[in-house]
Amino acid sequence: GRMRRRFSIRKKVCYFCENKVSYIDYRDSHLQNFLTERGKIVPSKLSGVCMRHQRTLSAAVKTARSLALLPYSR
Repeated sequence: GRMRRRFSIRKKVCYFCENKVSYIDYRDSHLQNFLTERGKIVPSKLSGVCMRHQRTLSAAVKTARSLALLPYSR
């Protein structure tokens, strides 16, 4: 027969929508939470960030990288 799921899939809530963040600044300290240990940007499926904020987040991370505030991926 078919296997049943023992857990329900819950949609993650966007961190920026939940905290009503209007602008993602490249100098913010919470950008580190959206990077892996190797310095890569975490995809929105894993982080739960909506697509609108994921685009601005990636732009902010790339700006911070170019200004040497965040590391490039190793």
